[in-house]
Amino acid sequence: MPTIASGAALQTVITTFEVTPGTCQDLLDELQDAYGAFISQQPGFIGAGLHVNDAQTRIANYSQWARREDFLAMLRSDEMRRRNRRINELCKSFEPVMYDVVGSYG
Repeated sequence: MPTIASGAALQTVITTFEVTPGTCQDLLDELQDAYGAFISQQPGFIGAGLHVNDAQTRIANYSQWARREDFLAMLRSDEMRRRNRRINELCKSFEPVMYDVVGSYG
């Protein structure tokens, strides 16, 4: 389960995907399969969430990892490289960015 708290010793990654309404569900299916079958089983994986806007033109993915190196190892694996080629075909662009939590409210 993701933890949103400043000072937490973990790596947060937010990935945004630009899609069309025609490919949104296909990409969500691919991402859900990737998390269920592969990503969630990788060392250092803590948790993730998928979000889609109401126009089905953006998907946001929030994931957390024990260490930056754990996320990078997953990303560089042969399995994820293969999956990312398919993901790239289903969206206009996607960009994973690593963040540190600096504040949490509520």
